[in-house]
Amino acid sequence: MRLFPLTTLLLFFFFSSGLALQIQCYQCEEMTHDCSTPEFIVNCTVNVQDMCQKEVLVKEDGIHYRKSCASSGACLIASSGYQQFCTGKLNSVCITCCNTPLCNGPRQKKRPSLSLHHLL
Repeated sequence: MRLFPLTTLLLFFFFSSGLALQIQCYQCEEMTHDCSTPEFIVNCTVNVQDMCQKEVLVKEDGIHYRKSCASSGACLIASSGYQQFCTGKLNSVCITCCNTPLCNGPRQKKRPSLSLHHLL
């Protein structure tokens, strides 16, 4: 039972420091490049903005990006509301939400999976 006070103290420190409840996202407005470089990284508002949002717009002059921090409620409503407009064609708008640090950056390249065939 001596661990209880220590555990409680550590949890209090961890949560009161804001580290556990703050996320980093990329943030930019109407960029024609992916804006996934260090100068576009922001710290989102603690306990309010718990997701990253990414908008990809297809316009006549090319693909535009909007990235930001967002609250989970607002992001999920926006992404579901624009789902019908996410066609990949001209005037398409695709909004995605994610909740891990810098997840609104470029797509991660999938690593090829190793199969037993490759190992033999």
